[in-house]
Amino acid sequence: LALYFPENENFGIWQYISHIFVHGSPMHLLFNMYGLWAFGTPLEQIWGRNKFIFYYFSAGLGAGIIYTLVNYYQFNSVFEQLANIGISDDDIQRLLNTGSYNSQILQHISESKLTDFYTTYHTPAVGASGAVYGVLVAFGMAFPNSKLALIFLPFPIAAKYFIPIIILGDLFFGVTSYSVGNIAHFAHIGGALIGFIIAWYWKKNQFNRWN
Repeated sequence: LALYFPENENFGIWQYISHIFVHGSPMHLLFNMYGLWAFGTPLEQIWGRNKFIFYYFSAGLGAGIIYTLVNYYQFNSVFEQLANIGISDDDIQRLLNTGSYNSQILQHISESKLTDFYTTYHTPAVGASGAVYGVLVAFGMAFPNSKLALIFLPFPIAAKYFIPIIILGDLFFGVTSYSVGNIAHFAHIGGALIGFIIAWYWKKNQFNRWN
């Protein structure tokens, strides 16, 4: 049910939806479901059940697709580097299958890139975080001045400031090596982006549950 890299033999197209329902730990599930309840409830009241469900799964689907596209770009970049230095397709596949390689490769490609190459191929994505980020964005657009009291901040902060900050944080951690833990930052960004596009379109066209 987890979302695998498309080149991996475990990949299935249904995983773009099914990965939303599985989580890495009870705490992961708890945080996501709390976010869905806290920020999704007022949106569901505005839009109605069916449109909210459409929005939620659209954001989750978009998160999975954008996460895959970013991974493809990074994966293919290393694949082309390996091919350009004369590594055969069979040897590249052996590297992906076993994680072992000729140390001379390190003269051309850093060890961290090879590790990311191997990890991207094997590590699946799980969780509803991308869909919840879409819900967060829509909440911020609908209730920009709502104050959010968070454990790690000593004072409440308006949604219109807090939500862009955490998205920029994901962007920063996604493009640098400072990320802590196994977090799919570009899935978060993907869910936020697709969520913004849908919510912006609905708001522009005065969408509500009575339309």
